[in-house]
Amino acid sequence: MSEPAEGACQAYARSWERVEGAESFPLDFTAVEGNMDNFVVQIKNLAQSLYPCSAQKLDQDMKLHFLKNVSVTCNDGSPAGYYIKESKGSKRWLLFLEGGWYCFDSQTCESRYETMRRLMSSTKWPLTRTGRGILSPQPEENPHWWNANMVFIPYCSSDVWSGATPKTDQSDYAFMGSLIIKEVVNELLTKGLENAKVLLLAGSSAGGTGVLLNVDQVAEQLETQGYTGVQVRGLADSGWFLDNKQYKFTDCLDTISCAPTEAIKRGIRYWGGLVPESCRQAHVGEEWNCFFGYKVYPTLKSPVFVAQWLFDEAQLTVDNIHLTGQPIHEGQWRYIQKLGQELRLTLRDVTAMFAPACLSHELITRADWTDIRVKGISLPRALHCWDRSLHHNLHINSSHSHVTPPVRGCLLQLIDSCPWPHCNPSCPTIRDQLTGQEMSVIQFLKHMGFDVQKMAQQQGMEPKKLLGMLNNGN
Repeated sequence: MSEPAEGACQAYARSWERVEGAESFPLDFTAVEGNMDNFVVQIKNLAQSLYPCSAQKLDQDMKLHFLKNVSVTCNDGSPAGYYIKESKGSKRWLLFLEGGWYCFDSQTCESRYETMRRLMSSTKWPLTRTGRGILSPQPEENPHWWNANMVFIPYCSSDVWSGATPKTDQSDYAFMGSLIIKEVVNELLTKGLENAKVLLLAGSSAGGTGVLLNVDQVAEQLETQGYTGVQVRGLADSGWFLDNKQYKFTDCLDTISCAPTEAIKRGIRYWGGLVPESCRQAHVGEEWNCFFGYKVYPTLKSPVFVAQWLFDEAQLTVDNIHLTGQPIHEGQWRYIQKLGQELRLTLRDVTAMFAPACLSHELITRADWTDIRVKGISLPRALHCWDRSLHHNLHINSSHSHVTPPVRGCLLQLIDSCPWPHCNPSCPTIRDQLTGQEMSVIQFLKHMGFDVQKMAQQQGMEPKKLLGMLNNGN
């Protein structure tokens, strides 16, 4: 790279640090509130004009660090760790908890170790990871968080991030998910987290549930160590599971077919799982309740944003609805619709949420996460609104509250009202699981056994009108 280009990059970095240091939000969005698309184009143009900087590959990937405290380990005793991409001058930190189911007894853990070893051991972790979605350093993919310090914490404890039990001569595995988070936060305090203004603890699937279980612990950890200036928040993606009755009851022989309630009851004993103290007091002797979003959420002090597909594939799997190959029959179809209704009910008291009526699983680390919309609003936009409402809240001395005053032009409760899977036209593309071909919403619903004539009759409308509504996502 030529010297002038390098000088331009350094000058840009210095100017960015000056801007960042003065304000917790790296960019002021208020002036472009009505024209975000144009703003993102300008950001893209700026990025292209600074191409020489990107040509330097300025730490775009996150790099692996093993924990200095070697007593905090993965299931098999190998060291736990984290990936980090620092953003010098930024006072915002995003810590992401990876998902990947769990195991709940020696048999299911042995099977997991044979088939999914990277979720129980760090021995073959790559040295770097590329961030996608909310972890991306590219402004066009991640318009609001791209310049934050990014930390990816791999899931290798199989305990929904709840355990605090080391490996011993009597036990085959360690379950230390809760301690891994605590130790990562301690190490980050030597890397700039001590000067942070915002720490967003995010996670998907089991990591999303892990956010609900640990966000207050992280806030308390920083507070007791004297770091009272750090605002701790949570973002739980696809981790809002229901303890509902399975469509078809099966014995608890493996992780997939075991009913969520039974699996967690067994798991919490096996892991020595910890739950937030306020939730534990609300469910003494039945702490397993705290693994279910709608039961733990009301007990939390930290602000939490919930991103949840209304027809979550992982929930359907544990409920023994398997959408493969053959069209489903009417009983399954009714069960799926009822699941969406039940999920809506459990979200009614959640202050900030994004809940599209799609059949999918995990959202915030998808490269196309900006494309999915509820009421015309994308998730990055909704998170920005939430950030602003919390920032506004601080100025009226109401931090650590679920109640956030409205901010002009911002909706915080974004939930689809249409009743079928993929009735939202911005849902991710569906592919036929046998042929791999893309399906339209109508093709998908017919594949699912959806009877347009019958459904129109039940709704008291013409079949043609119903088809039009489905195509438009109303």
